[in-house]
Amino acid sequence: MTLQEAHTPAKFEIEDGETCLTRMMATAKARPHGVMFTRPASYEWVNVTAKQFVEEVYAVAKGLIAAGVEQGDRVVLLSNTRYEWSLLDFAIWAAGAASVPIYPSSSLSQIQWIVEDSGAVLAITESREHSELVAHLKLQDDGKPALKNSPSQLRRILEINSSAIDTLMFEGRELSNDVVDARIAATKTDDLASLVYTSGTTGRPKGCMLTHRNWLAETLGLLTNPIGGIAVPGNHVLTFLPLAHVLARAVSLAVAMSGASQNHWSDFSTITIEFQRSRPNLILGVPRVFEKVRNGAAAKAKDGGAVKGAIFRESEKVAIEYSRALDTAEGPDRVLRAKHKLFDRLVYSTIREAMGGEVKYCITGGSAMSHDLLHWFRGIGVTIYEGYGLTEVAAAAAVDFENQKIGTVGPPLEGTTIRVNDDGEILIKGDIVFKGYWNNPEATAESLADGWYNTGDLGEIMDSGHVVITGRKKDLIVTAGGKNVSPGPMEDMLRAHPLISQAMVVGDGKPFIGVLLTLDEDALKRWKAEHNIPANRTMKEVATDATLRAEIQDAINQVNTTVSHAEAIKKFFILESDLTEEDNELTPTMKVKRYVVAQRYAAAIDQIYSSEK
Repeated sequence: MTLQEAHTPAKFEIEDGETCLTRMMATAKARPHGVMFTRPASYEWVNVTAKQFVEEVYAVAKGLIAAGVEQGDRVVLLSNTRYEWSLLDFAIWAAGAASVPIYPSSSLSQIQWIVEDSGAVLAITESREHSELVAHLKLQDDGKPALKNSPSQLRRILEINSSAIDTLMFEGRELSNDVVDARIAATKTDDLASLVYTSGTTGRPKGCMLTHRNWLAETLGLLTNPIGGIAVPGNHVLTFLPLAHVLARAVSLAVAMSGASQNHWSDFSTITIEFQRSRPNLILGVPRVFEKVRNGAAAKAKDGGAVKGAIFRESEKVAIEYSRALDTAEGPDRVLRAKHKLFDRLVYSTIREAMGGEVKYCITGGSAMSHDLLHWFRGIGVTIYEGYGLTEVAAAAAVDFENQKIGTVGPPLEGTTIRVNDDGEILIKGDIVFKGYWNNPEATAESLADGWYNTGDLGEIMDSGHVVITGRKKDLIVTAGGKNVSPGPMEDMLRAHPLISQAMVVGDGKPFIGVLLTLDEDALKRWKAEHNIPANRTMKEVATDATLRAEIQDAINQVNTTVSHAEAIKKFFILESDLTEEDNELTPTMKVKRYVVAQRYAAAIDQIYSSEK
């Protein structure tokens, strides 16, 4: 049995004039000496108390006001995840302005579009490289930007690595705190808080108008949900995803509002080292992060020799089996519990320690995660809870925590209603739903109706109220035979294979389903060594290796067992290089830009269908 609609009542109230900033300040007033952040300073990590943080927010806000930022102005924030990002985020709000976050990996054209479209008057960048990307948009002495015919309103660029914070504090030193208090008092709950641009998987990024109510409803929804029980004084969170992403930002805001502490990290290559140093109680990641953790553990075991490799493989089976048994009325039997206890000592405890040893649970979002991987993590003692949301709803609209059902994204977040219309499309209503698209009334009218946001995602609601995402409406593939195929679940399963980095299912208007694949470079190096293949052998050369193709085919065969014959993948093509964000093939959250990849690799797709199978 399925439901058409599910609703979770709000356990909070939002008063007029309330914002995430005022909530954070109230927490700071109640616990002024509580540690809110830890940050690097003079080659060591130092604590920042709530009182100190609010003082810094006010000092930076005064600098923004002194720099000419008016109530309602937009301020660009282009930086990697770091302490200064959170400081500037709150300071921009304290100055009565709205933030415009930009991913630090964005291309020149993306940055130009966002700066021009938003009408931002000030840009705060992290590095010289970032500053150079916006320099041509800055207004000259004659009031015109260096770029001819640009509608840019950008008056100034400040760079974090060139003392932006100190500069702002210095310039605002003559102003009293009363000026900031006046800006905060003048800020209404329904005023624009942020312009957050979509990742542009289907075209030019659109600016989502997120109000202070949207952010507050999202963060309070997370904090009043049992999943937010971890965000309490004494607990610690490592913030490492790009803060330009709404999920990372919402969780970071919620942590700051709750009295828990957090530190920032942006170097993914050393993230496991930072796990062990900061020992977080909560890890927020996207599926690719957790796939890397699992694949890294498997690779380390394999490198330890045949015995250790065999032990890991068996421990993996037991972990998944154990987790699946938890969902049955009988639970794990005595033999399975004994095996699980043994592998906990031999394998699982080591993995947990590599994640910091203090992780109570993890949260994933951004895209779907394979069921086996979710079961594996739960089986090793690090449960990952999956959520569902979009930029347009300020992050999560549903979260799977209480009465966890792997394969679902849980019931609606507190204060949120989710409906499935006659076309199977998911609609969302509540205070988390955005105001509309900036300067784009046509797109707004298409996506919003009577307070309902049309997500474009397909799904169903179980009788328990848990939401299941089945695909993306725009991603649906219709074969020449008229079969509707949702590529997402198959792609998620393929990406879980250690050798496969990215997968894009194709077949629209074609006689059968095919898939473009890329290989994980690290995994491929190990595979070459294991099969006595020279390390300098190129991806193109290796892609024709019969043994490799057999392994890939095994993964595809496993996927095909989950779908009908008409939906099964018949042929695959391995691309010569991985998809990258730098080449505009992936979004910052590692989603494939289907239209870009389809155009760029049209010849590869044609080759799949050059001879029918």
